[in-house]
Amino acid sequence: MMEFTAAQIAEALQGKVDGDSEVKVHNVSPIEQGAPGTLSFLSNPKYIPFIYDTKASIVIVSEDFKAEKEISATLIRVKDAYAAFATLLTMYEQAKPRPQGIDETAKIKEGATIGENVFIDAFAIIGRNAKIGNNVLIYGQAYIGDNVVVGDGSIIYPGVKIYHDCKLGKEVTIHAGAVIGADGFGFAPKKGDNYQKIPQIGNVILEDYVEIGANTCIDRATMGSTVIKEGVKLDNLIQVAHNVEIGEHTVMASQVGISGSTKIGKDGMFGGQVGFAGHITVGDNVKIGAQAGVAGNVKDNETLLGSPAISYLRERKAMAVHRNLPDMWKKLAELEKKVNEG
Repeated sequence: MMEFTAAQIAEALQGKVDGDSEVKVHNVSPIEQGAPGTLSFLSNPKYIPFIYDTKASIVIVSEDFKAEKEISATLIRVKDAYAAFATLLTMYEQAKPRPQGIDETAKIKEGATIGENVFIDAFAIIGRNAKIGNNVLIYGQAYIGDNVVVGDGSIIYPGVKIYHDCKLGKEVTIHAGAVIGADGFGFAPKKGDNYQKIPQIGNVILEDYVEIGANTCIDRATMGSTVIKEGVKLDNLIQVAHNVEIGEHTVMASQVGISGSTKIGKDGMFGGQVGFAGHITVGDNVKIGAQAGVAGNVKDNETLLGSPAISYLRERKAMAVHRNLPDMWKKLAELEKKVNEG
Protein backbone atom coordinates (compact mmCIF):
# COMPACT_ATOMS: atom_id res chain seq x y z
CA MET A 1 0.00 0.00 0.00
CA MET A 2 1.41 3.38 -1.05
CA GLU A 3 2.15 6.04 1.55
CA PHE A 4 2.58 9.77 0.98
CA THR A 5 3.89 12.50 3.26
CA ALA A 6 2.21 15.86 3.71
CA ALA A 7 5.17 17.46 1.93
CA GLN A 8 4.69 15.20 -1.12
CA ILE A 9 0.97 15.89 -1.27
CA ALA A 10 1.48 19.64 -0.91
CA GLU A 11 4.02 19.59 -3.73
CA ALA A 12 1.59 17.74 -6.02
CA LEU A 13 -1.20 20.23 -5.22
CA GLN A 14 1.00 23.34 -5.16
CA GLY A 15 -0.14 23.88 -1.58
CA LYS A 16 1.46 24.85 1.71
CA VAL A 17 1.90 22.57 4.74
CA ASP A 18 0.67 23.86 8.09
CA GLY A 19 1.95 21.35 10.65
CA ASP A 20 4.10 18.21 10.41
CA SER A 21 5.34 17.95 6.82
CA GLU A 22 6.56 14.37 7.35
CA VAL A 23 3.29 12.86 8.62
CA LYS A 24 2.19 10.02 6.31
CA VAL A 25 -1.17 8.85 4.97
CA HIS A 26 -2.13 5.71 3.09
CA ASN A 27 -5.89 6.17 2.60
CA VAL A 28 -8.65 8.78 2.46
CA SER A 29 -11.67 9.38 4.70
CA PRO A 30 -14.59 11.81 5.20
CA ILE A 31 -13.62 14.45 7.73
CA GLU A 32 -16.35 13.37 10.16
CA GLN A 33 -15.06 9.77 10.04
CA GLY A 34 -11.36 10.53 9.90
CA ALA A 35 -8.91 7.92 11.13
CA PRO A 36 -5.15 8.02 11.74
CA GLY A 37 -3.19 7.54 8.54
CA THR A 38 -5.94 9.00 6.33
CA LEU A 39 -6.30 12.17 4.30
CA SER A 40 -9.48 14.26 4.30
CA PHE A 41 -10.60 17.68 3.08
CA LEU A 42 -12.79 20.59 4.19
CA SER A 43 -14.67 22.71 1.66
CA ASN A 44 -18.26 22.97 2.95
CA PRO A 45 -18.57 25.36 5.95
CA LYS A 46 -21.18 23.00 7.41
CA TYR A 47 -18.35 20.56 8.22
CA ILE A 48 -16.04 23.05 9.97
CA PRO A 49 -16.87 21.71 13.47
CA PHE A 50 -15.48 18.29 12.51
CA ILE A 51 -11.99 19.60 11.75
CA TYR A 52 -11.32 20.22 15.45
CA ASP A 53 -12.04 16.61 16.42
CA THR A 54 -11.13 14.64 13.31
CA LYS A 55 -8.59 11.85 13.70
CA ALA A 56 -7.45 12.22 10.08
CA SER A 57 -3.71 12.82 9.87
CA ILE A 58 -3.92 15.38 7.07
CA VAL A 59 -6.76 17.69 6.02
CA ILE A 60 -6.79 19.75 2.83
CA VAL A 61 -8.29 23.20 3.44
CA SER A 62 -8.63 26.40 1.45
CA GLU A 63 -5.83 28.89 2.00
CA ASP A 64 -8.15 31.41 3.69
CA PHE A 65 -9.38 28.96 6.36
CA LYS A 66 -8.91 30.37 9.88
CA ALA A 67 -8.96 27.98 12.83
CA GLU A 68 -10.82 29.12 15.93
CA LYS A 69 -9.11 26.59 18.18
CA GLU A 70 -6.35 23.98 18.12
CA ILE A 71 -6.34 21.34 15.36
CA SER A 72 -4.35 18.13 15.77
CA ALA A 73 -4.28 17.27 12.05
CA THR A 74 -1.67 18.65 9.68
CA LEU A 75 -3.27 21.07 7.22
CA ILE A 76 -2.43 21.53 3.55
CA ARG A 77 -3.62 24.94 2.39
CA VAL A 78 -4.62 25.28 -1.28
CA LYS A 79 -6.63 27.75 -3.37
CA ASP A 80 -9.65 25.43 -3.68
CA ALA A 81 -9.87 22.48 -1.27
CA TYR A 82 -12.57 20.61 -3.18
CA ALA A 83 -10.83 20.90 -6.54
CA ALA A 84 -7.48 19.94 -4.99
CA PHE A 85 -8.96 16.84 -3.36
CA ALA A 86 -10.58 15.85 -6.67
CA THR A 87 -7.20 16.24 -8.39
CA LEU A 88 -5.55 14.07 -5.76
CA LEU A 89 -8.15 11.31 -6.11
CA THR A 90 -7.70 11.40 -9.88
CA MET A 91 -3.95 10.97 -9.46
CA TYR A 92 -4.55 8.06 -7.07
CA GLU A 93 -6.99 6.40 -9.47
CA GLN A 94 -4.57 6.73 -12.38
CA ALA A 95 -1.79 5.14 -10.30
CA LYS A 96 -3.80 1.95 -9.76
CA PRO A 97 -2.84 -1.08 -11.90
CA ARG A 98 -4.68 -1.14 -15.23
CA PRO A 99 -6.39 -4.38 -16.34
CA GLN A 100 -5.05 -5.83 -19.57
CA GLY A 101 -5.85 -8.40 -22.21
CA ILE A 102 -8.91 -10.00 -23.77
CA ASP A 103 -10.64 -12.71 -21.74
CA GLU A 104 -11.08 -16.04 -23.53
CA THR A 105 -14.83 -15.97 -22.86
CA ALA A 106 -15.31 -12.58 -24.57
CA LYS A 107 -17.04 -12.74 -27.98
CA ILE A 108 -15.70 -10.56 -30.78
CA LYS A 109 -17.83 -10.86 -33.89
CA GLU A 110 -16.94 -10.71 -37.56
CA GLY A 111 -15.54 -7.43 -38.84
CA ALA A 112 -14.97 -5.84 -35.44
CA THR A 113 -11.70 -3.94 -35.04
CA ILE A 114 -9.91 -3.66 -31.73
CA GLY A 115 -7.34 -0.94 -30.95
CA GLU A 116 -4.13 -1.19 -28.99
CA ASN A 117 -3.88 -1.78 -25.24
CA VAL A 118 -7.56 -2.72 -24.94
CA PHE A 119 -9.06 -4.68 -22.03
CA ILE A 120 -12.14 -6.82 -22.72
CA ASP A 121 -13.43 -8.71 -19.70
CA ALA A 122 -15.28 -12.02 -19.31
CA PHE A 123 -18.45 -12.57 -21.37
CA ALA A 124 -18.37 -9.15 -23.01
CA ILE A 125 -19.74 -9.11 -26.56
CA ILE A 126 -18.40 -6.93 -29.37
CA GLY A 127 -20.81 -6.75 -32.32
CA ARG A 128 -20.17 -7.02 -36.03
CA ASN A 129 -18.13 -4.20 -37.55
CA ALA A 130 -17.81 -2.43 -34.20
CA LYS A 131 -14.74 -0.20 -33.81
CA ILE A 132 -13.01 -0.16 -30.44
CA GLY A 133 -10.34 2.52 -30.02
CA ASN A 134 -7.03 2.43 -28.18
CA ASN A 135 -6.77 2.11 -24.38
CA VAL A 136 -10.45 1.19 -23.98
CA LEU A 137 -11.67 -0.79 -20.94
CA ILE A 138 -14.74 -3.00 -21.43
CA TYR A 139 -15.83 -4.87 -18.32
CA GLY A 140 -17.71 -8.13 -17.89
CA GLN A 141 -21.03 -8.81 -19.63
CA ALA A 142 -21.05 -5.51 -21.46
CA TYR A 143 -22.71 -5.61 -24.88
CA ILE A 144 -21.36 -3.46 -27.73
CA GLY A 145 -23.74 -3.69 -30.69
CA ASP A 146 -23.10 -3.90 -34.40
CA ASN A 147 -21.37 -0.88 -35.98
CA VAL A 148 -20.85 0.83 -32.63
CA VAL A 149 -17.83 3.13 -32.36
CA VAL A 150 -16.06 3.46 -28.99
CA GLY A 151 -13.43 6.22 -28.87
CA ASP A 152 -9.94 6.07 -27.36
CA GLY A 153 -9.65 5.85 -23.60
CA SER A 154 -13.31 5.11 -22.95
CA ILE A 155 -14.48 2.92 -20.05
CA ILE A 156 -17.52 0.65 -20.32
CA TYR A 157 -18.44 -0.83 -16.94
CA PRO A 158 -20.14 -4.22 -16.30
CA GLY A 159 -23.53 -4.86 -17.81
CA VAL A 160 -23.66 -1.77 -20.02
CA LYS A 161 -25.70 -2.26 -23.21
CA ILE A 162 -24.90 -0.13 -26.25
CA TYR A 163 -27.27 -0.79 -29.15
CA HIS A 164 -26.29 -0.87 -32.81
CA ASP A 165 -24.92 2.16 -34.68
CA CYS A 166 -24.28 4.34 -31.60
CA LYS A 167 -21.11 6.40 -31.46
CA LEU A 168 -18.95 7.27 -28.46
CA GLY A 169 -16.18 9.86 -28.50
CA LYS A 170 -12.91 9.65 -26.62
CA GLU A 171 -12.68 9.18 -22.84
CA VAL A 172 -16.38 8.47 -22.42
CA THR A 173 -17.32 6.67 -19.19
CA ILE A 174 -20.51 4.61 -18.91
CA HIS A 175 -21.33 3.04 -15.55
CA ALA A 176 -22.88 -0.34 -14.82
CA GLY A 177 -26.33 -1.13 -16.15
CA ALA A 178 -26.72 1.92 -18.38
CA VAL A 179 -28.51 1.39 -21.70
CA ILE A 180 -27.50 3.50 -24.67
CA GLY A 181 -29.60 3.41 -27.82
CA ALA A 182 -32.74 1.51 -26.84
CA ASP A 183 -35.82 2.46 -28.86
CA GLY A 184 -37.39 5.83 -28.26
CA PHE A 185 -40.96 5.80 -26.96
CA GLY A 186 -42.75 6.18 -30.28
CA PHE A 187 -46.25 4.80 -30.90
CA ALA A 188 -49.04 5.99 -33.20
CA PRO A 189 -52.69 5.53 -32.08
CA LYS A 190 -54.74 3.05 -34.10
CA LYS A 191 -58.37 2.03 -34.16
CA GLY A 192 -59.37 -0.43 -31.50
CA ASP A 193 -57.38 1.21 -28.72
CA ASN A 194 -54.13 -0.20 -30.05
CA TYR A 195 -50.89 1.55 -30.89
CA GLN A 196 -48.61 1.05 -33.85
CA LYS A 197 -44.92 1.10 -33.02
CA ILE A 198 -42.93 3.71 -34.94
CA PRO A 199 -39.54 2.25 -35.91
CA GLN A 200 -36.67 4.11 -34.28
CA ILE A 201 -33.99 4.18 -36.95
CA GLY A 202 -31.64 6.83 -35.56
CA ASN A 203 -28.83 6.44 -33.05
CA VAL A 204 -27.18 8.02 -29.98
CA ILE A 205 -24.01 10.10 -30.11
CA LEU A 206 -21.98 10.64 -26.93
CA GLU A 207 -19.27 13.20 -27.55
CA ASP A 208 -15.83 13.37 -25.86
CA TYR A 209 -15.50 13.29 -22.05
CA VAL A 210 -19.16 12.43 -21.40
CA GLU A 211 -19.91 10.42 -18.25
CA ILE A 212 -23.13 8.42 -17.86
CA GLY A 213 -24.27 7.13 -14.45
CA ALA A 214 -25.43 3.64 -13.52
CA ASN A 215 -28.81 2.51 -14.89
CA THR A 216 -29.29 5.66 -16.91
CA CYS A 217 -31.10 5.21 -20.25
CA ILE A 218 -30.52 7.27 -23.37
CA ASP A 219 -32.94 6.42 -26.18
CA ARG A 220 -32.00 6.37 -29.85
CA ALA A 221 -33.56 8.95 -32.17
CA THR A 222 -36.58 8.19 -34.29
CA MET A 223 -34.53 9.67 -37.13
CA GLY A 224 -31.17 11.40 -36.86
CA SER A 225 -29.42 11.32 -33.48
CA THR A 226 -29.95 11.80 -29.78
CA VAL A 227 -26.88 13.88 -28.93
CA ILE A 228 -25.07 14.26 -25.61
CA LYS A 229 -22.42 16.87 -26.23
CA GLU A 230 -18.86 17.20 -24.96
CA GLY A 231 -18.26 17.10 -21.22
CA VAL A 232 -21.85 16.38 -20.13
CA LYS A 233 -22.15 14.51 -16.81
CA LEU A 234 -25.33 12.53 -16.12
CA ASP A 235 -26.02 10.94 -12.74
CA ASN A 236 -27.57 7.52 -12.11
CA LEU A 237 -31.18 6.71 -13.05
CA ILE A 238 -31.73 9.43 -15.64
CA GLN A 239 -34.05 9.05 -18.64
CA VAL A 240 -33.17 10.83 -21.88
CA ALA A 241 -35.78 10.34 -24.59
CA HIS A 242 -35.45 10.18 -28.38
CA ASN A 243 -33.99 13.11 -30.33
CA VAL A 244 -32.98 15.03 -27.19
CA GLU A 245 -29.88 17.22 -27.32
CA ILE A 246 -27.91 18.18 -24.21
CA GLY A 247 -25.36 20.96 -24.58
CA GLU A 248 -21.71 21.00 -23.58
CA HIS A 249 -20.73 20.60 -19.91
CA THR A 250 -24.29 20.41 -18.59
CA VAL A 251 -24.71 18.35 -15.40
CA MET A 252 -27.81 16.53 -14.16
CA ALA A 253 -28.54 14.83 -10.84
CA SER A 254 -30.37 11.54 -10.37
CA GLN A 255 -33.86 10.86 -11.75
CA VAL A 256 -34.03 13.75 -14.17
CA GLY A 257 -36.44 12.92 -17.00
CA ILE A 258 -36.27 14.56 -20.43
CA SER A 259 -39.10 14.05 -22.92
CA GLY A 260 -38.56 13.61 -26.64
CA SER A 261 -37.04 16.25 -28.92
CA THR A 262 -36.22 18.70 -26.11
CA LYS A 263 -33.07 20.76 -26.66
CA ILE A 264 -31.03 21.74 -23.61
CA GLY A 265 -28.22 24.27 -23.80
CA LYS A 266 -24.67 24.23 -22.50
CA ASP A 267 -23.40 24.75 -18.94
CA GLY A 268 -26.73 23.88 -17.32
CA MET A 269 -27.17 22.52 -13.79
CA PHE A 270 -30.27 20.48 -12.93
CA GLY A 271 -31.22 19.01 -9.56
CA GLY A 272 -32.70 15.60 -8.89
CA GLN A 273 -36.08 14.64 -10.36
CA VAL A 274 -36.40 17.67 -12.63
CA GLY A 275 -38.86 16.82 -15.40
CA PHE A 276 -38.84 18.36 -18.89
CA ALA A 277 -41.80 18.35 -21.27
CA GLY A 278 -41.16 17.38 -24.87
CA HIS A 279 -40.33 19.64 -27.82
CA ILE A 280 -39.11 22.57 -25.69
CA THR A 281 -35.88 24.54 -25.75
CA VAL A 282 -33.84 25.28 -22.61
CA GLY A 283 -31.15 27.93 -22.93
CA ASP A 284 -27.52 28.07 -21.88
CA ASN A 285 -26.37 28.43 -18.26
CA VAL A 286 -29.78 27.51 -16.86
CA LYS A 287 -30.13 26.24 -13.27
CA ILE A 288 -33.22 24.34 -12.13
CA GLY A 289 -33.91 23.15 -8.58
CA ALA A 290 -34.84 19.60 -7.61
CA GLN A 291 -38.29 18.25 -8.52
CA ALA A 292 -39.13 21.21 -10.76
CA GLY A 293 -41.48 20.59 -13.67
CA VAL A 294 -40.46 22.43 -16.84
CA ALA A 295 -43.38 22.72 -19.26
CA GLY A 296 -42.18 25.43 -21.64
CA ASN A 297 -39.14 27.10 -23.14
CA VAL A 298 -36.51 28.56 -20.80
CA LYS A 299 -34.30 31.53 -21.68
CA ASP A 300 -30.54 31.70 -21.16
CA ASN A 301 -29.26 32.27 -17.59
CA GLU A 302 -32.60 31.55 -15.88
CA THR A 303 -32.78 29.99 -12.40
CA LEU A 304 -36.07 28.13 -11.82
CA LEU A 305 -37.81 26.24 -9.06
CA GLY A 306 -41.21 24.62 -8.49
CA SER A 307 -43.77 22.77 -10.56
CA PRO A 308 -44.61 24.26 -12.93
CA ALA A 309 -41.17 25.82 -12.75
CA ILE A 310 -41.04 29.60 -12.31
CA SER A 311 -38.37 32.12 -11.35
CA TYR A 312 -36.40 30.98 -8.32
CA LEU A 313 -37.08 34.23 -6.45
CA ARG A 314 -40.83 34.16 -7.16
CA GLU A 315 -41.08 30.53 -6.08
CA ARG A 316 -39.20 31.24 -2.84
CA LYS A 317 -41.66 34.04 -2.07
CA ALA A 318 -44.59 31.76 -2.92
CA MET A 319 -43.18 29.06 -0.63
CA ALA A 320 -42.92 31.57 2.22
CA VAL A 321 -46.56 32.56 1.73
CA HIS A 322 -47.62 28.92 1.55
CA ARG A 323 -46.03 28.19 4.92
CA ASN A 324 -48.05 31.02 6.47
CA LEU A 325 -51.41 30.05 4.95
CA PRO A 326 -52.83 28.51 8.18
CA ASP A 327 -52.14 31.72 10.14
CA MET A 328 -53.44 33.86 7.29
CA TRP A 329 -56.61 31.78 7.12
CA LYS A 330 -57.12 32.18 10.87
CA LYS A 331 -56.72 35.96 10.66
CA LEU A 332 -59.09 36.11 7.68
CA ALA A 333 -61.71 34.16 9.63
CA GLU A 334 -61.33 36.54 12.59
CA LEU A 335 -61.71 39.60 10.34
CA GLU A 336 -64.75 38.06 8.67
CA LYS A 337 -66.31 37.46 12.09
CA LYS A 338 -65.70 41.08 13.14
CA VAL A 339 -67.21 42.39 9.90
CA ASN A 340 -70.30 40.24 10.35
CA GLU A 341 -70.68 41.36 13.99
CA GLY A 342 -70.23 45.03 13.09
